[in-house]
Amino acid sequence: MKKRLFFTCVSAFLLLKSEAQWAIAPGKITTEWSASVTADKPLPEYPRPQMTRTEWVNLNGLWQYAIQPKAQQENMPAKFDGNILVPYAVESALSGVAKTVGKDSVLWYKRTLTISPVKNKKVLLHFGAVDWLCDVFVNGQPAGSHKGGYDPFTLDITSLIKKGSQQEVSVRVWDPSDDGPQPRGKQVKKPEGIWYTPVTGIWQTVWMETVPSTYISSTVQTPDIDKKTVNIVANTENLQQGDLIKVTAFDGAQKLVEKSSNSNDIELEISSPKLWSPAQPFLYDLSVQIVRNGKVVDEVKSYFAMRKSSIGVDKNGIQRMLLNNEFVFQYGPLDQGWWPDGLYTAPTDEALKFDIVKTKEMGFNMIRKHVKVEPARWYYYCDKEGMLVWQDMPSGDLGNRWEPRPAIVGRATDKDRTAESENIYRTEWNAIMEALHNFPSIIVWTPFNEAWGQFKTEDIVNWTMKKDPSRVVNTASGGNFHDVGHIIDLHNYPDPAMPDPVLFGSKRAIVLGEFGGLGLPVEGHTWQQKDNWGYQTFKNSDDLLKRYSAMVDKFPDLIRKGLSAAVYTQTTDVEVETNGLMTYDRKVTKMPAASLKSLHQKLYDASLVKK
Repeated sequence: MKKRLFFTCVSAFLLLKSEAQWAIAPGKITTEWSASVTADKPLPEYPRPQMTRTEWVNLNGLWQYAIQPKAQQENMPAKFDGNILVPYAVESALSGVAKTVGKDSVLWYKRTLTISPVKNKKVLLHFGAVDWLCDVFVNGQPAGSHKGGYDPFTLDITSLIKKGSQQEVSVRVWDPSDDGPQPRGKQVKKPEGIWYTPVTGIWQTVWMETVPSTYISSTVQTPDIDKKTVNIVANTENLQQGDLIKVTAFDGAQKLVEKSSNSNDIELEISSPKLWSPAQPFLYDLSVQIVRNGKVVDEVKSYFAMRKSSIGVDKNGIQRMLLNNEFVFQYGPLDQGWWPDGLYTAPTDEALKFDIVKTKEMGFNMIRKHVKVEPARWYYYCDKEGMLVWQDMPSGDLGNRWEPRPAIVGRATDKDRTAESENIYRTEWNAIMEALHNFPSIIVWTPFNEAWGQFKTEDIVNWTMKKDPSRVVNTASGGNFHDVGHIIDLHNYPDPAMPDPVLFGSKRAIVLGEFGGLGLPVEGHTWQQKDNWGYQTFKNSDDLLKRYSAMVDKFPDLIRKGLSAAVYTQTTDVEVETNGLMTYDRKVTKMPAASLKSLHQKLYDASLVKK
């Protein structure tokens, strides 16, 4: 993206107001990327790679902030507490604040912008993610509200821009963390063990773009390798009679196919498709346009892949997870997506990509994104690098956190959640799946983890399967099994194990959703000096590698018996939890990547499973 084109097109649409200096809050370890973070250009990259335009501007940077009692939330503070670096959460070191908010307070943001009038254009204000309840105001007038800490949202603020150039944007956020029923993943007000620091407020990029009055608001792209087609749905605003939707697919610079229609639902035939896989992550480029009287009114650029995620039966009658109609053993780490300096937010785009690249260097072909959703650019890099992704729904309304998890169908139990709690879950899960649908790397949806807030399982899973039949659905990772979904998923620490293929294998694919948790605290690279924690702790890298190697050696036999996938805990240390393949600051890889890759290669031997 060339942002200079945006300024040319809209006559200096936005001039950012200079603010006071900023410094990272001291006291915790940091990654090497923290030194690259500056107050004027944090995370400057285009935030929505699946739907790009040229006319946009990044609003990350220094805003004013204030924390005030919830009882006073109706009135914006007369005086603000200082500056905060957006998009890093207020609790993080990179925000420059590192303060806790909690359920009894609200967090305010404010920023003054200089906006020149834009004739016949709409101004859209985008938020990548704000945790959790967010109210946005422009020049003191309500612009919109949003509930949900993990999905992006957009507000049309055109009518709220006043005469003159100075415009004020303010944001009010309330987040009850684990005192509320909303999805919040691993966040708790009292971090310990596998539970981490709360994240409140803006934690993904804030940005603006100008669009014509008739514009494309979103696209839905679904491939079908068996039919050799890709279906494109273009959702639009203010479409006029006679307008056409034109979609064009490219293989590099070569135009493959183009089709125009007065329908927003268009199917393209992709002859001799190049299939996307970890070995060959090929992506097709895509253009979607609105055409009026032969002229392009609006255009977005995107991409898609031809790949299929499904379940099939092998020669022994065992259900297997399939990629492009072939069995590929899926093996990867549990990825929490936390950072010592940014908490939910990677310090830089380079850092965001680093974990994915390093995971592939270690010989993994899959990542389980654990009870968190990442910025769109993370999934873009998985698409580019060829990394399979299992996407969890962030947990919420956990109750006592740990609940019984019977491992036998028919004995499972569901939590009794309030109507409000259920509605919050359904709304946000729906929004997450819609926001992430176009990323081909995502091949599995996981609605529940270890019975954490699990409710009306059959209803939720059947709805998930119906909403997106193009992916496999893992009902409940780690137990509390119901007779529904595509997968039966066991958690077992520390050694590998698998559900009984006699009981489960004829109906569902069998996976080991978590195992391992081998800990190695590395001096100088831990969240705290002592009392760090691991499922099984070692004192040196050699002993760790020896133990891990013995675990991996057990997999070929399990794969022959029916195991389709396994997830090792975990990518990095997180706060006091030292089970990572890397330290929390990503400065130490605890076992050589080349050694791990060599160990893992035998797991992908197709001869382990007879066809």
